[in-house]
Parts: sequence; structure tokens; C-alpha cells
Amino acid sequence: MSVIQKIRDKAAWIVFGAIVVALLSFIMQDYFFNKGRTTGGSATTVGTINGTSIDHDDFEKKISFYEQANNGQVQRTQLIGSVWDFMVNETVINQEADKLGLTVSAGELSDVLFGANPPQWMQQAFTDPKTGQFNVALAKQQFNAIKSKTNDPQVKNLQEGYIGPTILQTLGEKYQALISEAVYVPKWMAEKMTADANSVAKASYVYVPYITISDSTVKVSLDEMQSYIDKHSSQYKHDAETRTVSYVTFSAAPNKEDSAAVKNDLEQMKTDFSDSKDEKTFISTKSSETPYYNSVIGGKQIKQAIKDTLFKTPVGTVFGPYLDGNNYVLAKMVAEQSIPDSAKVRHILVATHQQDQNTGALNRIRDDSGAMKRLDSAIALVKSGIPFDSVVLKYSDDPGSKNTGGVYNNFPSGQMDENFNDFSFTGKPGETKVVHTVFGYHYVEILGQTGSEPGYKIAYLSKPITASSETDNAANNAATQFAASSRNTSDFAANAKKQNLTVLTSPEIGENDFTIQGIGENRQLVKWAYDNSVGTVSDPQNADAKYVVAYISTINRKGVSTAQGVQQTVEPLARNEKKANIIINKDFKGSTLEQVAASTHQPVKNVDSLAFTSFVVPQLGNEPAFIGAAFNKQTINKISNPIAGNQGVFVVKSSGVSGVSSIGQTVEAQKAQAEQMLKQQAGQAITLLKKAANIKDYRSKFY
Repeated sequence: MSVIQKIRDKAAWIVFGAIVVALLSFIMQDYFFNKGRTTGGSATTVGTINGTSIDHDDFEKKISFYEQANNGQVQRTQLIGSVWDFMVNETVINQEADKLGLTVSAGELSDVLFGANPPQWMQQAFTDPKTGQFNVALAKQQFNAIKSKTNDPQVKNLQEGYIGPTILQTLGEKYQALISEAVYVPKWMAEKMTADANSVAKASYVYVPYITISDSTVKVSLDEMQSYIDKHSSQYKHDAETRTVSYVTFSAAPNKEDSAAVKNDLEQMKTDFSDSKDEKTFISTKSSETPYYNSVIGGKQIKQAIKDTLFKTPVGTVFGPYLDGNNYVLAKMVAEQSIPDSAKVRHILVATHQQDQNTGALNRIRDDSGAMKRLDSAIALVKSGIPFDSVVLKYSDDPGSKNTGGVYNNFPSGQMDENFNDFSFTGKPGETKVVHTVFGYHYVEILGQTGSEPGYKIAYLSKPITASSETDNAANNAATQFAASSRNTSDFAANAKKQNLTVLTSPEIGENDFTIQGIGENRQLVKWAYDNSVGTVSDPQNADAKYVVAYISTINRKGVSTAQGVQQTVEPLARNEKKANIIINKDFKGSTLEQVAASTHQPVKNVDSLAFTSFVVPQLGNEPAFIGAAFNKQTINKISNPIAGNQGVFVVKSSGVSGVSSIGQTVEAQKAQAEQMLKQQAGQAITLLKKAANIKDYRSKFY
């Protein structure tokens, strides 16, 4: 097996994982091949980062690469967002590395790949299963073997999907080390922090909670909320514009009548299915969700939830219909026999078809007669005594076994093409046979088999439970009528109430989002939300087995949020601020704690041994302003001004601050802890670089 195939087989999942890791630890793909071009925005520019453009063609190539690498298991819509974040990170770190002259030498890369702590994808590919140890010699041998194959597409994939990200992770770690190693806490600061950490305060106070005033008596206007936001603007900044929609839904999901109809259809087919002598043709003509696998599979490899019941079904009979997820299924027991647990074979493939790595389609590359002539030549060489692995190297078209003498070692049933599987598990060790599969013609020799288990050949006729046209039309008509009579927000609310429909509000929606939480994937609705103004009502939109009618409820512009956009969060905070003013102006009278206690009808309370490093105040909770007042020299033996805290208003009188060495740390330990904390904060360097970068995102023009 070649190094590329070994990695693809054992660590294919790591490619998309590389994107995710990149967002956290600087893996930025394709550093040496696609440096960004410094141009202005254009019709082919997806975005710019500090003047460096991301070209649409380059962006699409990366999306296609990761689609291929993940065999379509990751949705394209998810990849669009991931690849964008990925390329923004890539550009930012490349720009910084260029400024600093940071590179990764060939020697450094070799140390990373073959050193004591190789990347996970290397460990996956080259760990000896017998010893559990990373086989450095084998890894170096196979990497040396591919150095000259610069035009091989798989070699390019290896570079793009694995080597490139590893180089860039190393580059990022270098950049991170520069920042982290610059962290220094001077001795005087450590001494001050140690003294603070070893300090305790004693204080008395009077406290009036906000709950003493009913929420219903304190109304907060949008203007007052906006005033609160403006005073705390750093907490309510939007890096990009967002919008929200309010909406109602009309279900178009399959109902019990639809489910019964599918089950009834299968009942009608049951007798014909049982009588059929050609299960493959029968299933294909009935458009089954599950294609027929015309070979025996071991019981351990069958994952059906009701497999124990299926295994008791007599050969030639049909069980069902039964419910399996969202499908009704008929299962026919075609054959049953004992088979090995695993098989070891070697083979020579002369291909007639090659699979397109992007689409999965099989493209013809050789006719059958030409393939058989070539295979006959290979077989003749084997029978004349030429070593099998030498013939494999010359004749076989299977990249997955070409470098291992054509051997597939101890694989379970059900993993290969059905004809290949059938011979491997029903033949005997030592037997050879020419086997035809969708890929071409194989000369197969069974080298060995292990274990024994019952094997089953089962044909599944599977039909999904889908909504009928009547069900879908009914939901669509209801949504259409609602939308037609709800062209403003007042009518929308009135009609929803009349029809007993719940009006829901989405979380914030970004301009490049494809999915709206609660609604599902609907790029069209997102685009509509950004093309219209507040209060506009949409036409019905189909999304995830339902029809949605929505109106734009808020627009949060880039910059400081509007009160409408964060009302649920800000309203209680603004109300508490208003309550604090009422309490202070009405109740807090006097120049001593006793006088304030009398005016507020609250007792004087005490707190002892309040540590400077405390996060909470006993009986009060999270009130950092209280801790600040207790340690403030200006409040020693005198009361503070009224302070509006998180949960209420208080005045504080400090009795003094003292040191207690047993509760803190030594200066050396404090210095080490502070430096470690600062180094962890330095880990946000890339995030801060992105925040400071001039990023223009034009993806919505293309997707």
C-alpha cells in the first residue's frame, strides 16, 4: 500500500479535522502554493484581508478539495464557512510570518514528521499494529519513494492536505513562541500581586436588593435601553451586521396517512418479492433506498437493529414491512451459510473503470477484451514462477495494494465489491479465480481465512416515508393564505393569534449564513432578510418539511447594537440601573451606617476576612464593586457613597486591611503563575490579529 493510500485509508478524517484544528492552532493549508495576490475587490474576489485578495477560483478549489477528501460526508454549506475562516487565518499568519522572516526549513519539517512526537496523521498511517509503536523507518522509506512523483495527483493531495498544514502548524507555533517567550513579570509587580493576594479586609455594610422593587412598577423605554447600551458600548459591539426574523411555521412533515400509504405499498409487493428469483433486478426496478449486495455477510457485520429477528427468517421468505428509521423495509433471506470471520487475499487488478475522485462516477479507461488480455499475461507470468509482488508492480491498477504485493490482510466480510467478497469468503485458502467487479478484472488468490461465523445474504426493499403531494399542498396553501393576509407586522400578529400559531424569533443571522436556527437550512430566506427592511413580510419559504412565513424583526448594524437587537439582554440591566437610582434617591439617607440602615429599613451586616482575590461576597454573591470598596483606603472608618451593584445597592464601611501570609503564595510562585496566565492569554494572538485586520467579506455575492 502506498504512503498516500495508507494515509487516505487510515486518516482520511483528519483532512477536514485539519480545518477545525486550523481555526484553533494555526494550521493554514497550502502556504507554499497559493500566496494571496494583493489586488482590490473585483467580480472574482471572495474577500480581502489587509488588501490580500481571496480569489473565487482558489476558494472553490479548496472547497472541492475538502469535499473530495471527506467523500461528501461534510456539507458544502458547512465547508464554505470553514474554508473562509481557514483562509482568513492563513492569510493573517502568512502576513505576520513574512514581516518577521519566519520559515520552516526542510530539516525542521523532517524533525516534525519523523521525530519523537509526529503529527497524528503520521501516527495513524505508520504505527505498527503489532507493537503499537510509530515505525519511523517505514515512514521515511515510503516518503523517499514518492519524492520523484511530483506530477502524481495523489502526491499533490498529500502535499495539500497533510504536508502543507503541518508546515503551517509549525510556522504558527514558531510565531506563538515568539509572543509567549516575550512574556515577563518584573519582581516588583510579583511582590505587589503577592501582597494583594495575601490581603483580607473587614467591612460593614447596608444592602438594598433590587427585588425590593417590583419589575412591573419600573418601565424601561427603548431610549433608556439605548442609553444603557451607549454607556457600555464595548460590551455591545457587532463586528458585522446581523438580522433577526420572527416567523410562524406550517408543518409539511409526513402524517400518519402518508406513513400508512408507504407501508401498504410494501405489503402489496411482499408476495412478488418472495416469489422473485432475481432479487437484484427486482429491487432495482422498485427504486429501493438500499441497493442489493449480492454476497454473504457475517452476522457481526450486519448492523440492522432487528438483526436477531432477521437471522431467524427462513431462506426464501420475507419479513416485514418493519420500521427502520424513516423507512419501511421488507427483508428477504436469500441465503445462509457459515463463513470465516476474516480473509487474507492477494490480487492483480486490470482496471476497466476508474473512479472520479470528485464525483464518484466510474469512467471507462479500457475495454473488457483488452483488460482480459492484459490480465492473462499477468497470470501467465505468475504461473511461470515470477514472484507475485513483481507482477503486481508491473500490471496491477490498484493503488491500495500495489506496494504490498497485492495483499489485503484480514479484512471482514461486506467491505469489498460483492463479487470480490463472495470469492474471498466462500472459496478455500489456496484457490485462485478471475473475478469481475465494477472496477475491472481481478486475479485473486486466497491466502488465508480465520474464524467462523454464520453468514447471511439478505435483500432489503426499503422505501422512505415521505409527505404526499396532498400533505405538502395543504401546508403550502395554509402558509400562502397566511402570508397574503399578513402584509404588515400588526396583521401578522393578529392572524397568528387567530390561528393559534406560535410566533418565534430567530437568533441573530449573519449575511453569509446558510442555516437559521429553528428554521433549518434556507439560504434564500437569509438573502431575503438582507435585501429587505424591518417589518417586511416574506412569501412562504420551504425549509425542513415545513413552510415558513417570516418578517424582519431587527437589523443590528455593524458597530454598537440597537436596543431592539439586544432587548431581552439589556432590558433587565437597564431596569436595575433605573431601580438603583430610585433606591439611592429615595432611601439612602444619613452619614453613618446606622442612619442609612434606618432610612432603608435594612440591617447593618458585617463581612470578615474578605480576600482581595475573592470572586464572590458572602450573602451577596458576585459583587466586585463591593470588594473594591472594602479594600479602598478612602472607606476605612467612613462610609462609601451608595454603589449600584449587580443585584442591589450598598454602602460600605471598611474596618481595615491586613495581611495573612497563609492564604497567598510566595513571590516566586506568584510570578510563575502570572507569567503562565499571560502566556495563555498570548494564545489569543491570532484572534486579535484577525480582529485588527481590515477584512472585507464578499461571499454573499457568490453563494
